[in-house]
Amino acid sequence: MNLPNITSADFLPLLPAIILVVGACVLLLSEVFLSAGASRGYQAALTALTSVIAGAVSLRLLFEPARQVFLGFGALDPFSSFLTFIVCVALTLAALTAATFLRRRSAERGEFYALMLFAGAGMSLLGLSNELITLFISIEVLSIATYALTSFLRRGTRPSEAGFKYFILGAFSSAVLLYGAALLYGATGTTLLGEMIEPLRAAMRTQAPLVYAGAVLVAAGFAFKVAAVPFHMWTPDVYEGAPTPVTALMSAGVKAAAFVALVRVFVTVGAGISPKLPFALFSTLALLTMVGGNLLALPQRNVKRMLAYSSIAHAGYLLLGVAALFSVQPETGLRLLGATSVVGASAQAVVHTEALRSILFYLLAYTVTTMGAFGLVSLVERREDEEKGTAWDRDRLSGLAQRRPGWAFAMAAFMLSLAGIPPTVGFMGKLLLFRAAVDAGLIGLTLVAVLSSAAGAYYYLRVVIYMYMRPVPEGAQPLERAWMTELVLVISTAAVVLLGILPGPLSEWISQAGTLLGR
Repeated sequence: MNLPNITSADFLPLLPAIILVVGACVLLLSEVFLSAGASRGYQAALTALTSVIAGAVSLRLLFEPARQVFLGFGALDPFSSFLTFIVCVALTLAALTAATFLRRRSAERGEFYALMLFAGAGMSLLGLSNELITLFISIEVLSIATYALTSFLRRGTRPSEAGFKYFILGAFSSAVLLYGAALLYGATGTTLLGEMIEPLRAAMRTQAPLVYAGAVLVAAGFAFKVAAVPFHMWTPDVYEGAPTPVTALMSAGVKAAAFVALVRVFVTVGAGISPKLPFALFSTLALLTMVGGNLLALPQRNVKRMLAYSSIAHAGYLLLGVAALFSVQPETGLRLLGATSVVGASAQAVVHTEALRSILFYLLAYTVTTMGAFGLVSLVERREDEEKGTAWDRDRLSGLAQRRPGWAFAMAAFMLSLAGIPPTVGFMGKLLLFRAAVDAGLIGLTLVAVLSSAAGAYYYLRVVIYMYMRPVPEGAQPLERAWMTELVLVISTAAVVLLGILPGPLSEWISQAGTLLGR
C-alpha cells in the first residue's frame, strides 16, 4: 500500500486557515461558560486579533516560492497568499464593526464571530484550491457559514427572507458549478487543475461540446458568487436583509475569494482549450455587469441597496480585468468590444501579468473602501426602523457633516473612492485596471467601463450632497458614538487616502503577488 507523500511543508499554506479555525473554536468553547447577560466585549477583539495574526502569516507566505502542495490539490503561490491577506483585512474590520452593531441589538454571541472566522477560513482555502472537488468543498465551507450569518438576526422578516433567498440560489449555483466540474472530469479524466491542460487539448478534438458545456457551467457558478449580471438577482435583497457587518464581509471577502478561484480555474481551462471561449464569456459578463449594476443603482434611495448594486458594478470592472487575461490578437480588423492590436504578441505575457496585478490591487482597494462605507451605514441605522425599510434611507445622512464631521469626511472619502475620483485608492485601482485592459487591446470595453463609472459618480456624489448640503432632519435622533466602529472608519479612511496618494509600497507587494502557479 503506497501512502501519499505529504510533509510538513504541505501544511505551510494552510497556516492562516488553521489560525482562523482555532480562533473560531476558542470562541465557541468560551461561549459555553458565559451566561445570557454576561459581557462579551472580548469576542470582537479576539476575532480581530486572530484575523490580524492570520493576515501577518499570509504576508510572510507571499515570499514563498510558488509550488503545488498536497499532491497537487492545493497551490502555494503569491496570488493565493495575497487573497488571504485581503480576507483577513475584511474579517478584522467586519469584526470591529459587528461589536457595536450586535451590542445595540442584544445579539452579541460567540457563534456569530466563530461563523465569521469559519467563513474566512473557507475563503482562504478557496484561493488555495488547485483541484475542482477541493474548490467545491471550500465554496461550501464559506457559503454555509455566510448563509447562517445572513439570517443570524432572526427577529423580523428581512433576515429570514435574505437567508432563504441566499441559501436557495446559492445551492442552485453550487449545483451548476459542480455539474460543470463533472463534465470537465468526464472529458479529461482528472479534477486536478495542474494535470488538466493536456487532457483538455485532447478532448477538444473528440469531445469539444462536452468541454464547452462544462466550462460555461463552471463560469455560471462563479458568476453567481461574484454577483455578475444576469446572476445578480439575489444581491440587493440579501445585502439589505443581512446584518450590516455580514453584508460588508460578503461584499468584500466572498467576492475577492471567488474572483481568485475563478482566475485560477480559467487560466487552466483557457490554456487547455482556447482563450477565445473565456474571453467571450468574461467580456460579455463584464459589459452586462458594468452597465447593469450602475443603471440599477441610479434610482436607489436606500443606501444599503445602492451599495449592493454598486458592488455588482465593481464586479463588472473586475471582470474587465479577467477578460484582459484571455485577450488574443485579432486576425483582422477592428472590433469595438473585442481585442484590438495594441501590443505585439511578444508582449502578451507581460500584459496578462499586469492584468493579474491590477485585479489584486483593485480587490484590496475595494475591500478597504466598502468595509468603511458599510461601517458608517451601521452607525446611522436604527433597529426599530429596519422592518419599515427606512433604516438606510439617504435622508438619514442629511446634515451629517454638522452632527458628526469626522463621520461625514470618512463617508465622503469612501464615496469618492468608489466613484474612482483622485486622490483615492479607488482611482488608482481603476487606473491600473483600465490601463491593463487597454494594453490587452480591450479599448471598446474600457470606454464602456469609463462611461459607466462616470454614471456611477452620480449616485455616489448624491450621498456627499446629502451629508454636506442638506439640513439636519427635524426630530432626528442623536447619533451614538461607537469607538470600535469609529476605529474602522479611521483605518479605512487612512487606507483609502494614503494608498491613493502613495501606492508605491503596495505596488511592490502586488508585483510579488501577481505570480500565479502554472502561468
